Amino acid sequence: MRRLMKKFLVIQTAFIGDAVLATALIEKLHHYYPDAAIDFLVRKGNEGLFANHPFLNKLLVWVKKENKYKNLFGILGEIRKQKYDVVVNVQRFAATGFLTVFSGAKITIGFDKNPWSPLLTKKVRHVISTNEKYIHEVDRNQKLIQHITDGIAGKPRLYPSKNDYEKVKQYQGNNYICVAPASVWFTKQYPAEKWNGLIDKLPSNLTVYLIGAPSDKDLCDIIMNGSSNISVVNLAGKLSFLESAALQSGAMMNYVNDSAPMHFASSVNAPVTAVYCSTVPSFGFGPLSSKSFIVQTEEDLPCKPCGLHGYKECPLGHFKCAYTIRDEQLLEVLK
Repeated sequence: MRRLMKKFLVIQTAFIGDAVLATALIEKLHHYYPDAAIDFLVRKGNEGLFANHPFLNKLLVWVKKENKYKNLFGILGEIRKQKYDVVVNVQRFAATGFLTVFSGAKITIGFDKNPWSPLLTKKVRHVISTNEKYIHEVDRNQKLIQHITDGIAGKPRLYPSKNDYEKVKQYQGNNYICVAPASVWFTKQYPAEKWNGLIDKLPSNLTVYLIGAPSDKDLCDIIMNGSSNISVVNLAGKLSFLESAALQSGAMMNYVNDSAPMHFASSVNAPVTAVYCSTVPSFGFGPLSSKSFIVQTEEDLPCKPCGLHGYKECPLGHFKCAYTIRDEQLLEVLK
């Protein structure tokens, strides 16, 4: 059967962090099929994650925000031209199910919750992670390919280039930590004044780099200007995805929210402390680095978690899941 599987496509067109976690499938497929061509379909904006990836043959990009359905049919045409042996769809949404089913591939794999799953050649039960039955996203995704590999999930991996590491070398003269303070969702974002509380208590010999997208620059400026620590540097918008991962790889610690920078750290096995406000690790998206810490409120809040992805504001108006986290909890991990 292995001889028949020479060309794979993995589909993950969700957010940045989801795309990073899906790289675990690339690692596993390459391990089992080292001579196969492995392609990856992502949404426009995430392609920078995969520059110079050693195991990828081709990166396909779907422009979802403009002419979504016209571009959907355009990317379907590109997929069909490639004549894949196996298409693996990590998502449960109709659009990617449509691409999978009509890909022309000999083997089409996806989760049973996808509306197109009855037409797949292989559908896998999608299990939601809970405290009682914990399953990480990479383990859940691995179930899609365990019948053609094995049941052990690979680790997500990004590959910053030599130039990426050279770019960040200028920031690595002293011991440093990275703080990625932003999140798409307000209730997943540790408040600026709480980050200040941590930063002001850090050892004076540590440089603090604030990292994030260009859209995070204003938030990082607020944190930097609100701190009494003179060793804070705002790098938001100055580094690419892979340059950020390269910088994280040399940090003494990376403080992050439950968001994409956590997965960047995992992808280069960098030490990471994930701060959980409204969400919980039992959702299955926690850090995977060898040195990983999770910090969340010690109070038993009946409203936590309030949602899988978070909200634009605290539904109850108090945001206790963030404000009851103590600075000492975050400082403890440095010991």
